[in-house]
Amino acid sequence: MFTTSAASGSPAPAAPAAPSGPGHAEGVSNEEFRAAMSQLAAGVVLVTAHDPEDGPRGEDAGMTATAFVSVSLDPPLVMVSVRTGSRMDDVLTDQPLWAVSLLGEDQRDIAGRFAMSGRLSDSLLFASLPHTRGAYTGAPLVEGGLGAVECRTEQRVRAGDHTLLIGRVLSAALPSAEGGPLVYYRGRYRHLGR
Repeated sequence: MFTTSAASGSPAPAAPAAPSGPGHAEGVSNEEFRAAMSQLAAGVVLVTAHDPEDGPRGEDAGMTATAFVSVSLDPPLVMVSVRTGSRMDDVLTDQPLWAVSLLGEDQRDIAGRFAMSGRLSDSLLFASLPHTRGAYTGAPLVEGGLGAVECRTEQRVRAGDHTLLIGRVLSAALPSAEGGPLVYYRGRYRHLGR
């Protein structure tokens, strides 16, 4: 939408609408930001780690994420965003080794279980989840996923209420799983139309 500038008679951009709801100094509200970002489809992954210091045999931790991207080919680097102060952030502060399973469209229940707030302990969730252990990280790798990477944290960057973990890829696996990726779009899990 444009308005006409009185001085030049040429179109000038209209002033942005006032933000609705609680906002920030920059003017965008939390609701506006969420609504805009919900238009971006993202692949769904399960980030996992094994904390050897938690209990006599260690403890597994997992979280569903959509903020996971490839960063570099040489060296092979990926990045994941975790909420600062979360269980996964606490584990990955001390444990530099972690893994990511790329979830398929038929693994929506796994994504939902590891995304729930106030959920059961991770050990109970992993007990009923078919998985193997990563050779480099010891982290759980979901069976039936589209792919998996094992990583070692190279850098941690605080970014607002999240921490960005940049990890060097130690191994990459492409199991023979069929089907498309699980996608998150407009606040719901979806699959690609064919």
